[in-house]
Amino acid sequence: MVGLGKSGIAAARLLKQQGWQVTITDRNTSDALVALQQTLAAEDISVELEASPEPDSFKMQQIVVSPGVPWDSPMLVQARSAGIETIGEIELAWRALNDRPWVAITGTNGKTTTTALIAAIFQAAGLNAPACGNIGYPACELALAAEPPDWVIAELSSYQIEASVGVAPQVGVWTTFTPDHLSRHKTLENYYRIKAHLLQQSHYQILNGDDPYLRQAASQWQDAYWTSVSGKASLPGSPDRGAYLENGWAIVQGEPIVPVSALRMVGDHNQQNLLMAVLAARLAGIEKEAIDTAIRTFPGVPHRLELICTWQGTDFINDSKATNYDAAEVGLAAVQAPAILIAGGEAKAGEDRRWLDMIQQKAVFVLLIGSAAPAFADRLQQMDYSSYEVVETMDRAVQRSAELAQQLHAKVVLLSPACASFDQYANFEQRGDHFRQLCLMKCNTGDR
Repeated sequence: MVGLGKSGIAAARLLKQQGWQVTITDRNTSDALVALQQTLAAEDISVELEASPEPDSFKMQQIVVSPGVPWDSPMLVQARSAGIETIGEIELAWRALNDRPWVAITGTNGKTTTTALIAAIFQAAGLNAPACGNIGYPACELALAAEPPDWVIAELSSYQIEASVGVAPQVGVWTTFTPDHLSRHKTLENYYRIKAHLLQQSHYQILNGDDPYLRQAASQWQDAYWTSVSGKASLPGSPDRGAYLENGWAIVQGEPIVPVSALRMVGDHNQQNLLMAVLAARLAGIEKEAIDTAIRTFPGVPHRLELICTWQGTDFINDSKATNYDAAEVGLAAVQAPAILIAGGEAKAGEDRRWLDMIQQKAVFVLLIGSAAPAFADRLQQMDYSSYEVVETMDRAVQRSAELAQQLHAKVVLLSPACASFDQYANFEQRGDHFRQLCLMKCNTGDR
């Protein structure tokens, strides 16, 4: 087993339960990892820190990799060349749970909200259907549970799909497709091919008909079920099979299911997430009543347009999960203007023009943090946008945003970074949690 994250530990425990002799390797070390090493040793699972399997001394029969390990790393390439089966932890979970129906959700943006909403609908119908994969539980943990799930609702990244070619869901959902993770996947075509594989393996295929890239590829998806917030006429496929909005209702296969007003999340993009989730539920046989109940009570997803608090008439909103330009553009488009935007972190490759255009439309001021701050400042200058400030840290950003909100009468302070978090935080969740903590401190103490 390569990688000592949550999913790696769950995979190691599942392998041990299946009778394998298990060794986990991890290139890192820390006090926390040493403690985990001792815990797992008591379970007869060996952990080697600051190590990776040596290609010239492979004695293992199988390698299971965590999503963070590049599939084309020399060590894995050599292992496969040596005839050693190499799979991802999602593939391992699939082999243990393939007697259960799966709903698998992928996409550049929108997959977390869609996954959480689908899981909420299935659970409202009385099913044991936890979210897993990129959110919720590690998928292998579900295979270890005393009571297996009725359905597996899995958010899958391109990293997980790449290493899990056997996964064949009952329902596959593709939310959006824009350039991302190209530092790992090299080309847009390769990134597309990886995600397309999951849908090709699925019994039912649901695609976002409003996504420009997916829409222009519609001829490749003759059997797909399409969704559109723009109405029946905008569906690439047959309206009798798809889902669309009409007169304020989500219409699925010609039948009104739930009013859009029942969804409490802001943003037009969440109406698209609603359509995909409701269509997936109907294809799985979920009744309208359970869908309506779930939609009306769904609170949204942490770190995705999450309203933290309101201070002096300004809403503080956490969109830390917006780790690329497209997601950040969607987040900014969803909030009220004038907004103060907090952006920056570890920059990713991608096209930033539409994001910058949205900043000009919506943002009265931009506060820049992290290693991307100087480059973002240059881009704003090139766009003749001068209402920005490099503040470097989240602490300074929240303090400064509160001051500016009063001066500029801003309706919203929005953390929507358009960047990964790894320059200052372990992950986007930690970044969002820090923002939430600072905002609540501001709101609860009335600190000016």
